[in-house]
Amino acid sequence: MSRGTAAGRPVAARRPGAAAGVVEPRVEPFEFLSRLAAEVSNGTVNLPCFPDIVLRIRKALSDPRSTPEKTVKIVGTEPRLAARLLQTANSAIFNPAGKPLTDLRTAITRLGHQLVQCVAMAFAVQQMKAQGSLHVIAEPLNRLWEKSIAVASICQVLARRTRVPPEEAFLTGLLHGIGRLYIMVRAADDSQACRYDHALADMVADWHPSIGKAVLENWGFVEGMCDAVGDQATYERKPNREADLTDVLIIGILLADALQEEKFDLSRCTAASAFATLRLTQKECIAILRHTHYQLGSMHDALGC
Repeated sequence: MSRGTAAGRPVAARRPGAAAGVVEPRVEPFEFLSRLAAEVSNGTVNLPCFPDIVLRIRKALSDPRSTPEKTVKIVGTEPRLAARLLQTANSAIFNPAGKPLTDLRTAITRLGHQLVQCVAMAFAVQQMKAQGSLHVIAEPLNRLWEKSIAVASICQVLARRTRVPPEEAFLTGLLHGIGRLYIMVRAADDSQACRYDHALADMVADWHPSIGKAVLENWGFVEGMCDAVGDQATYERKPNREADLTDVLIIGILLADALQEEKFDLSRCTAASAFATLRLTQKECIAILRHTHYQLGSMHDALGC
């Protein structure tokens, strides 16, 4: 049933599972987003259906006192993730030498901290896609993940032009939409009285960067990654003498948008100050897009999604 108003007030609607005759008012998108923003800003992150193992791995990898054996032990509690890590470590895109390995510790060492977290995030998204409670957002969630992989791949290429570590750029690109994912999942949760519909989707673009930044800060990601996610739409940021992670992410997202078009339109990309900071040319951008287009299939296979 579509939403409407009566006497200037939202029409009440019964949530799934509510008793007959019990109705609750629909929360308007602005109120819903404001509430989420306030929660995450205060350090409360509640992401239903998100596998806890991803955050446990993140905590172990960010702890300087932790050992590789501890990470192996954590991963080993989830055989499907362990198999995914071995698959990724043996994939052509992350193992160009083709030297096979079969033990989890070596796989984690080969991939490194950033890529291990990428694989864990890919695993988490696949698990969330399979949740019946999130079926209503299956299509937008899949589109978000497809774009996130493209952004990650492009950011990795762009980072090689800078002093930004390519693996860090890849992970940041993969997580650039975490705020959007957070909003979608919370809207799909039965405990929320707001649907992920066109009205909410239209407002997400203005809200998801700051919400995503707060989520990553809560999860303990480094300041540079959090700032890049938060400033990903700051197209007119003051040019830097040297390109940073935010510049890489901004152009990575804009190029990923161009990749989805039949003819690569670079007008939005070239208008961003980060384009000049990275010292890119349109010819180089086209080459990056073509490289990414052919690489995406291998990237999906490597991440197992």
